[in-house]
Amino acid sequence: MISDTNQTKVKIRAEFENILDFVTGEQAQTATADQIERGLFTLMLKLGAKLLLLFFQMRAQECSRDDISLEEGQVLPYHSEQKRTYFSIFGLVPLWRPYFYETNNGGRTPLDAELSLGSDRYSDLLRDIVEYLAVYVPSYGKVGNILERILNFKVSTRVVQEMVDEDADDVKAYYEQKPPPDATEEAEIMVVQADGKGIPMVLEEVTTPQVRLGKGQKRGRKKESIVTTAYTTANAPRTPEEVVESLFHPENKAKNKTPPPSPQNKHVWATLDGKDTALTRLAQRVATRQGDHIQEQIALADGDPALQKRIETYFPDFTLILDFIHPNEYLWDVANALFGESDERRVTWVEKQTRLMLSSKTEQVIADLRTLEQQDKRTKRQRKALTKAANYFERNLPRMDYETYLEKGWPIASGVIEGACRHFVKDRFELSGMRWTQNGAEQLLHLRAIAENGDWDAYQRYRQHQRHDRLYTLPFPNQNGLEFQSLELVA
Repeated sequence: MISDTNQTKVKIRAEFENILDFVTGEQAQTATADQIERGLFTLMLKLGAKLLLLFFQMRAQECSRDDISLEEGQVLPYHSEQKRTYFSIFGLVPLWRPYFYETNNGGRTPLDAELSLGSDRYSDLLRDIVEYLAVYVPSYGKVGNILERILNFKVSTRVVQEMVDEDADDVKAYYEQKPPPDATEEAEIMVVQADGKGIPMVLEEVTTPQVRLGKGQKRGRKKESIVTTAYTTANAPRTPEEVVESLFHPENKAKNKTPPPSPQNKHVWATLDGKDTALTRLAQRVATRQGDHIQEQIALADGDPALQKRIETYFPDFTLILDFIHPNEYLWDVANALFGESDERRVTWVEKQTRLMLSSKTEQVIADLRTLEQQDKRTKRQRKALTKAANYFERNLPRMDYETYLEKGWPIASGVIEGACRHFVKDRFELSGMRWTQNGAEQLLHLRAIAENGDWDAYQRYRQHQRHDRLYTLPFPNQNGLEFQSLELVA
């Protein structure tokens, strides 16, 4: 079926006249701005569908019906016009195009290759929108609801899941081929960070379903995702007093004080495949960014011994620093146990211990904690908090030379990774009632990384290239030199 483009043009002109009448006609004289805007949006979607149909009809008419010569020397003759449905942001649009077929060599539709259509009916723009929403919206079901609200059609939860699973497959390959940042865009300190965050998982091995769970039973379990970041930053020397002032007396912060340097070319990643997999990849990413412009290298982590050991293994030339936020939290736990959570004396006590710690006098802090622990008047809760903090500080003492770190201008707190764990993982994967399969969570983590790293548009072009190469291996007309770039729109 070869469509009549002239007939479609007549309908488009009529549709456009209808739009003009809508905004200039009698009803428009008393309409509100909201009524016109909403109605105009609906009419423009309908017009867009007709214009897209005209584009397909024009390309189908121009498509050759001459026999196709295959690489092996066989010939595919023209067979018929075949229809496929294109699901666009304007809705469903039919596409009739020439089909070439021969019994022993199967069939081909060259126009699909010229238009770089996927194997299913969904447009790349629709997939882009759906997946970007899926990355940030609380649930796949909500994605469908948002589309229905705005575009007046719905995409099922199953389709959203399938899109995410399929289009995340090329993320690893994308980053393997992506060149490192230019040295002129980097700062002098290379920083790596790693931390873990649990994701609630579906129990794969399901026994007989229970109507009501027993005490302590859960329908799922958590699996640790390892979140990693790499970035460069400029040195920013500070004194322990300056840090204490900013922590405990923010009201005295000078208005004209120079803000701390921002991370440069921050790269975030997360995986459920374990610490070694995560740190192996992180080391590979960092290796591509090395050069004379990198003057110093540090790693920030919490007190997890297993993670610390692996970081020291994968980054032997980096100085491992205990993220200051964690020992500071131990001090607050002790203060709450000693004085109570509403007693103002705890703030004074924590400030004093923090100043000692930031001055690289953590051994004195440990001695004070041990002394307090031995006092007869201590309760069991207080002794537990004191012992726990002292043991933690002793174990991490080699990584707590904060006065030196501050003098060199190094970061001592892993706010980047803490924020990533919260925003990148918790805010999307730990909402009430959520349970994930490992593959489903891993694929969404990959797409979230693409979005968070500012690579969304570049990745979409890369993914389209990869899909095109997989689907269309024959030298169809007009296929060579295919580019996936935005067209220049002239106002």
